[in-house]
Amino acid sequence: MKTEIRQQVLTGERVLFTAKDVAIIDRIFDNGESPLKESSDIALKGCFFRWKYPLWYAKNIEVKDCTWFEMARAGVWYTKNIQVENAVIEAPKNFRRCDGVRLKDVFFSNAAETLWSCNQVTLENVTAKGDYFAMNSQNMKLKNVKLDGNYSFDGCQNVEVHNCQLISKDAFWNADNVVVYDSFITGEYLGWNSKNITFINCTIESLQGLCYIDNLVMKNCKLINTTLAFEYSNCEVELDGTVDSIFNPTSGTITTDYVKELIIEKDRIDPEKTKIICRKGELPETKHPEWRKDVPV
Repeated sequence: MKTEIRQQVLTGERVLFTAKDVAIIDRIFDNGESPLKESSDIALKGCFFRWKYPLWYAKNIEVKDCTWFEMARAGVWYTKNIQVENAVIEAPKNFRRCDGVRLKDVFFSNAAETLWSCNQVTLENVTAKGDYFAMNSQNMKLKNVKLDGNYSFDGCQNVEVHNCQLISKDAFWNADNVVVYDSFITGEYLGWNSKNITFINCTIESLQGLCYIDNLVMKNCKLINTTLAFEYSNCEVELDGTVDSIFNPTSGTITTDYVKELIIEKDRIDPEKTKIICRKGELPETKHPEWRKDVPV
């Protein structure tokens, strides 16, 4: 049974250093770095973190109804098995190099550089605003996540996404083994330099999106206002509606209702390696991009 500590304001550096088997309730941690460094088997409820580095090198942590204020930056690093529920996190750079992170009903008002290099991450009903979210993390599952922030999921591996809304330029760059279901994504240059990327029942808006991908799969998706798509990508793509422009796909099959613009440079790719099927119309005449008007088709 855990020892209970209630309704106190604690200050000073490492004030509960190496604490173990403690339930901390309605408590404020203020004016002192690393209050729970190297702690273990801790339950926190209704607590406030006002200063830096509250949970470093900790393990087996349960957090509920708590708040990280702006100066509680870099709040959870090098920690194993942490569950956070119903929290507001103002501080940036949270959750770094952690293993076993479960976040439910969490709001990040400044999620800059958050969830970097973490493993075994589950996010449910999470809302976040900030750039460079979830860089180099792996084995992630997302459900009902709303993100507003560029350069998200760079370098991630083994990511499963359900019912999410992502406003994010350069999302999923350098990623491997990503599957996205029933989601909306808007942002330029989606998915570059990645491999094994799958979208199922998704709506996407992206300037020059879905390029430089090895093994891009799309099933029952919509591309809205998406131009210069699929450059140097190996594709197996099935779309509903219209594609605004297709640009130099490397190989595979692209099936859609209509294609407004088809840009193929025979000196850069072999057009015979890609099959493009229009269900309801004819393929437009192949053309060169505007910046190569001097080169004959």
